[in-house]
Amino acid sequence: DSIGYSLPERALLLVLVLVFLQGSVLPLGAASSPDVSHQDKTDNHKVEAQGHNYTKKAFPVLSIDYHYIQTPFEISLWVLLASLMKLGFHLIPRLSSIVPESCLLIVVGLLVGGLIKLAGEQVPPVMNTRLFFLCLLPPIILDAGYFLPIRPFMENLGTILMFAVVGTLWNAFFIGGLLYAVCQIQPDNPSSLHQIELLPCLLFGSIISAVDPVAVLAVFEEIHINELLHILVFGESLLNDAVTVVLYHLFEEYSGIGTVSVLDGFLGVISFLVVALGGVLVGAIYGILAAFTSRFTSHTRVIEPLFVFVYSYMAYLSAEMFHLSGIMALIACGAVMRPYVEANISHKSHTTIKYFLKMWSSVSETLIFIFLGVATVDGPHNWNWTFVTVTVILCLVARVIGVVGLTYVINKFRIVKLTTKDQFIVAYGGLRGAIAFSLGFLLDPAHFAMREMFLTAIITVIFFTVFVQGMTIKPLVELLAVKKKQEAKRSINEEIHTQFLDHLLTGIEDICGHYGHHHWKDKLNRFNKKYVKKCLIAGERSKEPQLIAFYHKMEMKQAIELVESGGVATLALPQLSKGREEEIRKILRSNLQRTRQRLRSYNRHTLVADPYEDGLNDFLIKKQKIIELEKKITEMNNYLTVPSAPPDSPTITRARLASDPQAYSVKPTSDSVPTIQVDLASPQSPDSVNLMDEFRNARQPEQDEDRGLMMKPPSEAKGPKRPEDAEGAKDQQRLMRCLSDPGPSADEDEDEPFLP
Repeated sequence: DSIGYSLPERALLLVLVLVFLQGSVLPLGAASSPDVSHQDKTDNHKVEAQGHNYTKKAFPVLSIDYHYIQTPFEISLWVLLASLMKLGFHLIPRLSSIVPESCLLIVVGLLVGGLIKLAGEQVPPVMNTRLFFLCLLPPIILDAGYFLPIRPFMENLGTILMFAVVGTLWNAFFIGGLLYAVCQIQPDNPSSLHQIELLPCLLFGSIISAVDPVAVLAVFEEIHINELLHILVFGESLLNDAVTVVLYHLFEEYSGIGTVSVLDGFLGVISFLVVALGGVLVGAIYGILAAFTSRFTSHTRVIEPLFVFVYSYMAYLSAEMFHLSGIMALIACGAVMRPYVEANISHKSHTTIKYFLKMWSSVSETLIFIFLGVATVDGPHNWNWTFVTVTVILCLVARVIGVVGLTYVINKFRIVKLTTKDQFIVAYGGLRGAIAFSLGFLLDPAHFAMREMFLTAIITVIFFTVFVQGMTIKPLVELLAVKKKQEAKRSINEEIHTQFLDHLLTGIEDICGHYGHHHWKDKLNRFNKKYVKKCLIAGERSKEPQLIAFYHKMEMKQAIELVESGGVATLALPQLSKGREEEIRKILRSNLQRTRQRLRSYNRHTLVADPYEDGLNDFLIKKQKIIELEKKITEMNNYLTVPSAPPDSPTITRARLASDPQAYSVKPTSDSVPTIQVDLASPQSPDSVNLMDEFRNARQPEQDEDRGLMMKPPSEAKGPKRPEDAEGAKDQQRLMRCLSDPGPSADEDEDEPFLP
């Protein structure tokens, strides 16, 4: 069978579809028609009461009251259907490797909606804006914000903001303006498009221009793109929410008024800053409150995950209450609370938070795509070929022009440039999703007569980006050989070198007088260690360095892996008492490297020593001792006392040749002259070797044009040498042997030790 279904699996899927239809279709028909039997029973009771003719009825053994459990039962059925569909897709590896999960879920939604339509029932309004924005979207954004990789996000924040703010504004005005121009073509041939004004077109452009985080997460998690491209597209989809919210409310308000002044535009810019920064501020406040609350939960570990979920949801609702960016509030809340909450809560609570968030966000994402398919079947549509086709083309053109133009500007300031392949993936990964559909669904039909046509165009763009771009982006990544994500765990070595490079770059910025992001990051870390961690982290862990905390986390992960692999029986862990463990922690805490505190400003021209720097006095003392030692060594080099061995011995000859081969000099000795033994430590010894005197008294060897530089033993007299002189021949023979084989030999005439 081509898709891998066996006969039992087909039967199981058929039974599940029938159960789902029994719960959601047939009860809807009962809900749409009045309960006649219940009304008849009530009337009979009234008649009997009036006639005082009471008849005893049998006690009901089994009764059915579906209306009592209708809403939670249907919700459970939807969640069960979503989970079973998600499970079924991954049981068919060929299908899930070709088609993205989001596409398959939309198809399931279309099939369910079509079956409900064929059954002659009304499709339930599953995809309304309150359900989407208040129930389905927050778990996905909280999961993304809580586990957001802070370091790559902050390092690429400028690029992300350029794409999110400037890119979204460009897309909104480019699409809206050209759509209005297209709608005004052929005024002699009146059509419904001529009724669309400029402000509704700009409103539609602002709705359709935002990249959807749900669709981006669903597609980019499957293709395992590298971390840089993933954080660029995903960060843009998160941060462009503020721009979309401001433009949406701005153009909606202007469409009701009909006129726009310069003051309105200025207030719109201020509104954007208020919405974006206000959402971040609300999220940060709730994140700090969650971290402070987790400080006191050591005795009630059960409720620790509850505080994380409740505070995050309160941040989202508080931001939405003031029309601020709820998405940015959730991102800020999750990113702020995570480092402090993880330091306070137990490991079991951390595991609970992690898997519950993953489960919750996965179910919400599945329901969103299924509901999108159901709403497509249910909703009224107004199809206009010109408007829909131009909208799809303009979305693609605006995305490409915006990414290429912004990347040209961004690459002038980036160290790691965005290549052509990176630009293509960023432009191709601009997927639209359910946020655009929900914003279009929010439009008031009284003010927007073309609301149904807008919704049809939005659904078409969503389907085009999810199906066409989502299905082809994985083969394109393979074709272009784009770098993929490396699934490697961080090691202690990597953490040490990362911290070392951070300190090094911060010091370089201090010396150069250029205060970049490393300088401000170091300032923020110091403030965090000095004040914030003491208030938000309980116990001694507030003083724990980052390296020890990272090692503790890695140790815990390795222990869990050992438990899961069954290797605990072969591992003998040393048992340490609490006191001993605390003593080791204090020793590590006090002896880890501490960076220098910069007390006053300086530049590279006026570098002064810091009198309050730790260890400065010890450093000066050591430097003084080194200078004195070098001075003594210099004085000692003026004379070197050696044993009073014969100067023509091989040992002395090798010492002279090692110092200066051209300064070879032999003192003639005679066997008849007695040797005088002197004190070896006396520098005035007549037989001691003074290296400095040897250097001064060395004679330059004679140059021979034909034979080059030769080394000859000196003679006592200036006169001609006698050929019968045996001593001269012996000296020449010893010299040649020293040059050819300077090591000691067994046939040497004299083999005295260097030290007697």
